[in-house]
Amino acid sequence: MKSCCINPSILSADFVNLEAELQRISTADAVHVDVMDNHFVPNLTLGLPVVQRIQAVSPIPLDAHLMIADADRWAPGFADAGLASVTFHAEASIAPVKLARELRQRGAKAGMALRPATPVEPYLDMLPELDMLLIMTVEPGFGGQAFLDLTLPKIRRAKAAIDGSGVGVAIQVDGGITEETILRAAEAGATVFVAGSAVYGADDPAAAITRLREEGNRMLRSATGIN
Repeated sequence: MKSCCINPSILSADFVNLEAELQRISTADAVHVDVMDNHFVPNLTLGLPVVQRIQAVSPIPLDAHLMIADADRWAPGFADAGLASVTFHAEASIAPVKLARELRQRGAKAGMALRPATPVEPYLDMLPELDMLLIMTVEPGFGGQAFLDLTLPKIRRAKAAIDGSGVGVAIQVDGGITEETILRAAEAGATVFVAGSAVYGADDPAAAITRLREEGNRMLRSATGIN
């Protein structure tokens, strides 16, 4: 059985003390870095130079989520920066297969994200080109939103397609993940969970990561019939 991964989002961190904030989540599987350009989404966060500095000091791998326009042009630079995983939005890419291959060629795992209303079916044929499929469980752009249960059927359809194809693509979910909603997302088939306020809003982020991981793994065991 695959164990779940907890990737805290630094969108909820104290940006003045990012290096210290990274140390607070050193027990996580990766740090989720939200890159927003105020074009693809109505918010502006971090650019490549800041991400490069985060990469240099982070105790855990970086998992970049690029909420940016013209992903075909800009995403490869994040792979060149040495990030473990780079995820672009299908809605922002003209040639997603080409881009996914380029990210892999440059040493990063290739992820593709879908907004809540974007269907997964048009992209199922390109699953072999991906390492991860990110299904947004809120509208991208801002942290602290409530989990959208309407995305659960899409997660289930994606999992069924992945299981049927035999490819090793992880399903990541991002938005509104708490100790309660992680159960629904894991039951539907997600194994990688982005959590922002649920981790950084806790008095003890490391303990929050442990609790989320335990809840996610408990549901994964239940869903696979393992006690």
